[in-house]
Amino acid sequence: MSDTAATSSTLLTTPLHALHIELGAKMVPFGGYDMPVQYATGILAEHRHTRSAAGLFDVSHMGQVLLKGDDAAAALETLVPVDILDLGPFKQRYALFTNAQGGILDDLMVTRRADDLFVVVNAACKAQDITHLQQHIGNRCTVQPLPEQALLALQGPQAVTALARLNPEVQKLVFMTGGHFALDGIDCFVTRSGYTGEDGFEISVPGAQATQLARALLAQPEVLPIGLGARDTLRLEAGLCLYGHDIDTTTTPVEGALTWAIQKVRRAGGARAGGYPGAEVIDAQLSQGAQGVLRKRVGLISTERMPVREGAQVVDAAGAPIGRVTSGSLGPSINQPVALAYLAAAHTAIGTEVFAVVRDKRVAMSVTALPFVPNGYFRG
Repeated sequence: MSDTAATSSTLLTTPLHALHIELGAKMVPFGGYDMPVQYATGILAEHRHTRSAAGLFDVSHMGQVLLKGDDAAAALETLVPVDILDLGPFKQRYALFTNAQGGILDDLMVTRRADDLFVVVNAACKAQDITHLQQHIGNRCTVQPLPEQALLALQGPQAVTALARLNPEVQKLVFMTGGHFALDGIDCFVTRSGYTGEDGFEISVPGAQATQLARALLAQPEVLPIGLGARDTLRLEAGLCLYGHDIDTTTTPVEGALTWAIQKVRRAGGARAGGYPGAEVIDAQLSQGAQGVLRKRVGLISTERMPVREGAQVVDAAGAPIGRVTSGSLGPSINQPVALAYLAAAHTAIGTEVFAVVRDKRVAMSVTALPFVPNGYFRG
């Protein structure tokens, strides 16, 4: 879950913009915002620090929305192929907005709180997502955007150590759960989640107090500021999709290898099957198994040194085109080129040898299980 780069010359800023400048960040357009791509130590050092200690990310460009009302969960199920009604108190779930063709409009996170559903959507999609919610379920529940809230992500194996100094109660959270906590005296909503594959937290904090909280976190010896460059390499190593690249309106959850996000109760034969856009398409693909789709998202890894980037064509041993790379880079944690790609279904078995074409050179790669780097989520 992430965002595509912006091209507009008119960029928005997050509440932490001045702090990024103070910290010497290199700023770039991203998702319509002026965002830090890296700091002085550089992307590789930031990546490795997050894997070994704790990194602080500004993800305030993401959209935060509350859905309020007794019918909110049932209403949201008309837009996503995910079980929302059975989501327990303060439990979180990954979800997908779909279109009539089964394509993915956006991916999002949903947390059930005491009196509402807390939803986080991607920056590049948030305006259309909020409109989508208001148009389709605004008559069944209140759709309340939270533009005044900032969002921080503290990620890495020592994130819990650093955050617990501000409030030891956060240690009680496990992966994909959340709660209300005072951090440095600021009322925040915290989930134990993130998009790096590491243990960590996402913190919704009032924008006016976001810099205060960020400074309190950066004062912890484990924590350094991390930019979007390392965020991208971290999520790629974790095998996680970047919206607009690895998934989009032309890819279904089955093609995108996201069927784990569709619970049994929402599938054909389940108690609340269908009822969302594209359900017939997605159920048909699910029922046919490996034969249900012509292509599928896979992980690719190489023993060669040449990084394989987005857009590279993938061919078989005979040179016939079989797919295309959607994300790729050198994986800093394993020092090998890694990529996500869509390949023709016949070539998606683990261990299949393929070739990515980079500047007219064929780079040998093999289909591998995801994630590329074992995740460090804390499940209790």
